[in-house]
Amino acid sequence: MPAHLQKEARLRALPSPPLEAAKSSAKLAALHARLALTHRLPIETLARCLVDVTADPNPDFNNTSLAHLGRDLYGYYTSEAILCRYPRLPTAVVFAAMSAYVGPQTLTQITKEWGVELVAEPGGEVDPGYLQCKREDSMLVQKRSPDSDDDTAATVAERQPKIVGGANRPNPERTWRRGVSSMTVYDDEFGDLLPGDNNKGRGGGDVTTTTVENACSRFVRAVMGAVYLHRGKHAAKIFFSEHILSRHLNVGSMFDFKQPTRDLSKLCAREGFDSPVARLLSETGRLSRHPVFVVGVFAGRQKLGEGSGASLNEARIRAAARALKGWYLYSPLDVRVPSEAEGPNAKPWKPVLVDIGEVIV
Repeated sequence: MPAHLQKEARLRALPSPPLEAAKSSAKLAALHARLALTHRLPIETLARCLVDVTADPNPDFNNTSLAHLGRDLYGYYTSEAILCRYPRLPTAVVFAAMSAYVGPQTLTQITKEWGVELVAEPGGEVDPGYLQCKREDSMLVQKRSPDSDDDTAATVAERQPKIVGGANRPNPERTWRRGVSSMTVYDDEFGDLLPGDNNKGRGGGDVTTTTVENACSRFVRAVMGAVYLHRGKHAAKIFFSEHILSRHLNVGSMFDFKQPTRDLSKLCAREGFDSPVARLLSETGRLSRHPVFVVGVFAGRQKLGEGSGASLNEARIRAAARALKGWYLYSPLDVRVPSEAEGPNAKPWKPVLVDIGEVIV
């Protein structure tokens, strides 16, 4: 058999591209330069980040270990940034913000922005610059019911669990006991249930196919883990700030209050403020087809919020909602996160505000 046929047969027998193929890949070199990765991060490591566990089950060649490290780093840096910047956010909104920053959908979009393409079928003869994974046969999009709500922040506590029986949750058959408080203890950083088998997908051969979203998420997390291992904490923090924290997120749009007037009354009573009172500030066109009322909510002499609407009740509800957002979206000046106090030359850590939590009604 000719030498080139023997080489081709040897490559086809491999589940993923060999390491020596990384140095001759133009796509991989372009990705390495596009992400501004220095020579301290070998191009072979970047090629390993592109090998999913479904393509190569050998943990020495896939990105499973790097993805686990990157997921922990993303969760740590994102949570400290959100909690230190908005110390009064409700837990449901924190989960929604975490998902918006480093959730699977966001990481899939980042993969596309980096110019990474998925391979049709993984193998040793494929260019290592492609994302290697075995996709599911039916890539069906989950259909939402007509009465479903798209607001993640409003329905985090009301969602039905995706997997029955969390990895560390007691009494898995009692799904009605799953609330916002238990999510912070037993669930992942997004408030979702952990899979029952902790070893599934950690380099073993029990995972054969995956979705594009999961493969892209593991790739972006693996890159973060590789940057942390090869370049250190400071470079990893810069990489996180440039690719994750730099993305604009409107946290105020994640709120969906069911009864804002009741919540505001409970908040004022808890904080020792005067009971909120709604007062009409201005109006126009009361007897027309399109009236506009401007209502303000006051606690004593202090105005907490202001809202406008086509009716007095609508304006009062909007004013109460804005008052609640003004409280929960409080952000202190000159915020330092705990990771900035790490290192020999770091400034001493100064504790930040820790709020007692959202109003429970």
